[in-house]
Amino acid sequence: MNDDYLEIRGLTVEFDGFRAVDAVDLTLLQGRLHFLIGPNGAGKTTLVDAVTGLVPATGLVRHRRQDLLRTKPHRIVRAGIGRTFQTATVFEGLSVLQNLDIAGGIHRRAWRMGFARRGTPSYVEEALEIIGLASLRDRPAGVLAHGQKQWLEIGMLLVQDARVMLLDEPVAGMSTEEREETGDLLRRIGSERTIVVIEHDMDFVRTYADVVTVMHAGKVLAEGTVAEIQADPRVQQVYLGRAHEPMQEADHA
Repeated sequence: MNDDYLEIRGLTVEFDGFRAVDAVDLTLLQGRLHFLIGPNGAGKTTLVDAVTGLVPATGLVRHRRQDLLRTKPHRIVRAGIGRTFQTATVFEGLSVLQNLDIAGGIHRRAWRMGFARRGTPSYVEEALEIIGLASLRDRPAGVLAHGQKQWLEIGMLLVQDARVMLLDEPVAGMSTEEREETGDLLRRIGSERTIVVIEHDMDFVRTYADVVTVMHAGKVLAEGTVAEIQADPRVQQVYLGRAHEPMQEADHA
């Protein structure tokens, strides 16, 4: 196993005595599309918030021998840990190209940031091609379709050279075609990265997940392949309240 996996041990997040994440253990491997699913309030987004330094937590979160729980949020980004949010956080008044160039700036020396550069960096050109927005490079991000904004946000992680990508419901509100393009994008970029997707769309999970972790009440309820998860009576109980029917979409939960 190389050093690019994300190791989580005993991760706990408390808010005024309430355990939103309760002693979670996970090993998230490079090259696999790892999905986090579970009812609303299960602790999925809070777990990602803890990994990225947005909420205080105890336990261990380690990537490349660095303990992220003892690292400032901006240094976590520089360490190659990137995330998206349920609502795309792009600079809507700037072009697609400018959004990518600004995101890539985290790897440029501060004293050089004020100087104009000739041409577009190769890593920005590459990201434009990967996310399929090369033809829209000069278009303001604010006029992009919903799915395209999500792809731009993933592109912003690519130019930051994020080795771990934590994506919070990236296909919410997308059309069927956009969901398929997003899944194909994740497969293309996932072989060299650790990608973790929080998702409620069970059709998307079934199609693209290599590993599924089910969370419930802040704990890991089950983990395995889609087939293993669907066959687990505990998972069926959480999703439907009865253990004899197949798992359905969790949007209602």
